[in-house]
Formats: sequence, C-alpha cells, structure tokens
Amino acid sequence: MEKTYDVIVSGGGVAGCAAALAARRAGKTVLLIEKTLALGGLGTIGLINLFVPMDNGRGRLIIRGMCEEFVNLSRKYGWANISEGWEAGEPSAPTSNRYCVRYSPYFFALALLEEIERAGVALLLDSVVSGCEREGASLTRVIVTNKSGEEAYGARMFIDATGDADLCARAGVPTVQGENYFTYAAFGATLEGCARAVETRDISRLYTTFSGGRATLYGHNHPANMRRFSGTTGEDVTDYLVRNQLEMLKGLKGDDPRSRDITTIPTMPQLRTTRHIRGVCTLTTADVFRPAEDSVCLINDFDNRDSLYEVPLGCLVSEDADNLLAVGRAASAEGYAWDVLRVIPPAILTGQAAGAAAAQAIDEKCSVRDVNIPKLQKTLEAQNVLIHMTPDLLPKDGAEGHI
Repeated sequence: MEKTYDVIVSGGGVAGCAAALAARRAGKTVLLIEKTLALGGLGTIGLINLFVPMDNGRGRLIIRGMCEEFVNLSRKYGWANISEGWEAGEPSAPTSNRYCVRYSPYFFALALLEEIERAGVALLLDSVVSGCEREGASLTRVIVTNKSGEEAYGARMFIDATGDADLCARAGVPTVQGENYFTYAAFGATLEGCARAVETRDISRLYTTFSGGRATLYGHNHPANMRRFSGTTGEDVTDYLVRNQLEMLKGLKGDDPRSRDITTIPTMPQLRTTRHIRGVCTLTTADVFRPAEDSVCLINDFDNRDSLYEVPLGCLVSEDADNLLAVGRAASAEGYAWDVLRVIPPAILTGQAAGAAAAQAIDEKCSVRDVNIPKLQKTLEAQNVLIHMTPDLLPKDGAEGHI
C-alpha cells in the first residue's frame, strides 16, 4: 500500500529533524523515517553530545537559525554545560572563549520528539529505507522495511539525512566514499564520579567516558597496522563495532567490578565521514571567505578561529536527481571542509535549508536545483539564518581571507 506526502525525510538525526520541521512549518505534509528507536542520531544515541563552537572565535555568533532552537531544546529538560561567558547569549564584548554546549543526550532526544510531534510531522521509528523507485530524473517513492514488512511511501520531494547518503546511493545518484578512523566512546559511571555528582549536586558530573579506539579527528592514535573503515557495508560496520567494543572491554577488565559500570553504549556507529553525494558543487577549504551566490547558510570552522564558509545550495543537490537533497554528513564536501560541514551545528542548518528549499520547489513546480535563490535566502534570513559574510565578521589582524 502506498501512502503519499509532500516531503519524505530519510534519517532522524539533527539534520533530518531540522529538514522535517522546516518543510512542515512551510505548510507541507512530511514523513520522517528513522531506523533506530530515538531521534537525534550521533548527537543523542551516538553519544556525541556536543554542540561544537558556533562562533567566529571572537565572540560573534555565526551559526544561528534552527541551531539556536535545537540548543534550547537540548537544555530544556536535561542538564547542559555552556561555555563561560555565553550563558546569556552572545557576549557584549569580544572574547576568544568559544561557544559550545554539552548536554544530556537522551533528554535532547525526547525534546526533539516532542517538537516533531507538536509540529505534526508523521514519524516512523524502527524503520529502514531499504529501496526507492524513480522515473527519469525524479524519485517517486521509497520502500520502507519494518515490523509491517515492506511498505511504499511516495512524495514530491525527498531529503537524504541518513548521514551515509544511503538514499542517494540507492537512487543511483553519484556518491563519494570516505574513510573513518578507529574511535569509539561509551558513557560510564565510577564511584568517584558518583561522589563528585553528590558533592556538587550536578548530575552531569556523574559520567565518565570509556573508550575503545582513541583516534583523533586528524587520525592521531589510529593503529598503524589497522585499515580505515568505510562504514557503508554491513560487514564493515560490524567489524568496526566488534573491534571497538572488545578494545573497550580490554581496557576495563582489570578494574574492580564494583567500582564502575557502563551506563550507555552508543546504539549507532560513531562514524563521521562515510559517504556523501557528488553535488553540483563541493565545499573545499579553498572556499574559506569565498562568497557563494547561492549560499543557504554561513558556518564557521569549529577548530580554527575566524574561518567562515558560505554553503551553496549546490552542495545539497545533484545533477542526477531533480527532487532529492542531501544534508548533514551526506552533503558534498571534501577533505577538512567535510569535517567543518558535517558536525552538529552546520548539519542542522543544512537540514533547515533543505526543508525550506524542498517546500519552495513544490510551490514553484520546479527542480530543487532551480528554486528562486533570493526568495529562498529571504525565507532563511527571516528564520534568523546568516547567509553571507559581512565585513564586521572578518578578521582584522592579518589573517588570510577576504570578501
């Protein structure tokens, strides 16, 4: 049996939730499909519970829009630790202290669910998009596998928020394969942490991290004799999880069993750069400070002060599909620019932009590549998204880059 919607979003991470909410708030019927049992993706069930820096390193907030809304959701019901000086919002004076928020992942997941339900987004949990159909340059429906068996859902627009470009790959859209280092972390509790939480009356002080692989973002500590992981086959994901979980167990075996416990193991692979689309354009580090006529959001580099990127709509769309967008980790970027684009705050903005673009393409009866860009930018600006760089946001102390 086929059910139809205006927009179908595959993947209920933060990017997918943002896309679904943006399209729904634009008056479209929306179905959000999530393969796990909770929303938020890596930012919740993946235990990467951190909004990385959202500022330019000088006290100016860059990543706004729905990301600000999600930051507020993350602290609505659970604990949250906010960078000093940013507790009340953007500081009144310049500061090098960067704006980050660490939060309770499962309370954030529940707050996202509440918002999705309140908005009237149709939701399928424990459901996998296992296939799709297309006619010419357009997708027509997705096939979903869950407890009901296989069901077909049609839509006018589709958004791939799987993090791995799974829907795009199944639709035959060209993708680029990435690699991942050996890294893994679970939440745990120790007697020392319990005492610390009681002493400070702060439940966030309870938790500690138990690690499997300890490779960094840049590959430091990746075992010399170990391959990297693609994360796009069942065998590869299984190998990644088994190696990491056994490595974590190895590090805990010698402890007094009554002195610590594992409280939560991530229920999705903590993979970051698996696969992305080959977009109309691809974000690279050469694009720092470079204006983009079709920009849909302005983002900052979370690891380096000052570096700003305008993200073109072309990074979210392909020449091979008229009604399909890719967001979050699946958007088109390469090298370190992929890391800049894939983390939680920019992922939310790309989701928001995709939801707005999909809704507008339906109204304009055109390919999502051909939407009226000034109108889309005006819509996003009205939602408090920064679109372009302005001179006051640029470094003035000799850093490279210019408008």
